Amino acid sequence: MRSVLPESPGAPPAGQHTTGLLPCQSIRELVRNGDILGAEPIAEAQIQPASLDLRLGPVAYRVRASFLPGAGATVREKIDALAMHEVDLSRGAVLERGCVYVVPLIESLRLRKRHFGIANPKSSTGRLDVFTRLITDYAVEFERVREGYSGPLYAEISPRTFSVLLRTGARLNQLRIRRGRPAPTDAEMRRLNREVRLVHSEEGEEDISGGVALRVDLGGGGPAGLVGYRARRTAGLIDIDKVGHYDPLEFWEPVHVRGDRGIVLDPGDFYILASKERVTVPPHYAAEMIPYDPAVGEFRVHYAGFFDPGFGYGGNGGGTPAVLEVRSHEVPFLIEDGQIVGRLVYERLTGVPERTYGAAIGSSYGAQGLTLAKQFRK
Repeated sequence: MRSVLPESPGAPPAGQHTTGLLPCQSIRELVRNGDILGAEPIAEAQIQPASLDLRLGPVAYRVRASFLPGAGATVREKIDALAMHEVDLSRGAVLERGCVYVVPLIESLRLRKRHFGIANPKSSTGRLDVFTRLITDYAVEFERVREGYSGPLYAEISPRTFSVLLRTGARLNQLRIRRGRPAPTDAEMRRLNREVRLVHSEEGEEDISGGVALRVDLGGGGPAGLVGYRARRTAGLIDIDKVGHYDPLEFWEPVHVRGDRGIVLDPGDFYILASKERVTVPPHYAAEMIPYDPAVGEFRVHYAGFFDPGFGYGGNGGGTPAVLEVRSHEVPFLIEDGQIVGRLVYERLTGVPERTYGAAIGSSYGAQGLTLAKQFRK
């Protein structure tokens, strides 16, 4: 597929760029060159089309509070000051909901100049309402790895609704590497939408401004007007390694549409909803859902915001809905059918990845509709 950007004198070959997110083959090269390191060998299964799955180490530290180390401290120094006790993950251990843990990861980094990192929870992590963020030494913000960073990586983990059973090696979050700072523009996104249909909505209804707008689907098109699920606060433990194991109704309450096609989000409750738009991510791009926009209301949407190259592309030709993880804040909030709940920002890759999202690489949500985490039976 050709690039939507014009070539310039001295530019790399068609389809190749000097800046952008690194595809899987470039991530593999960073591993070979020692830019990405592992206390244990990094497995091929960890390398996704445009990201690397990160693994939990053998020890979790229960801490009194979430923190950022700031420019003058390491994460280890903060752990020493805030840790309450250690949890052994080598044989499996329960992380309790409502508690905050910090886990040193098996992977570490030795990034070069002009290379940055961006992290996010994996899809299943977000759909279980397990709040996970990457931290680095001397960090002043979560989920970002500064240019040329050399050092360890840590995951802050806070189960919000379900307590979870975790083991060493569990993969809760993922890391993208960006070379340079390319800035996608609305004009570029509109041009890309004309070529490959980023969102499959009615002609002329696309809202592309600071990203592609996504609207919540509360129209009741599912069985018996099903539009989502609300997590049960009294549900039991989830072993994150079990796939297709749990009865959804033991953990989730189905949400059905009322006549006015709106639902009230109760403060503190966690919901799984879906977008009206069917989303496409072409192979030479990746996307990220903006996690929170104060302009759309008193709720947060999408803890796990990465969309891989090839998501909703090819096969069915009509895109795939985005599943939305939604939590209301301090007050009840009425959310209505068609309301904008977030924006999807697309970013060019430096090259087309050798493999893209889909069943061929074991992707779990390629044909999703309103889909819970993979731990639950269909």
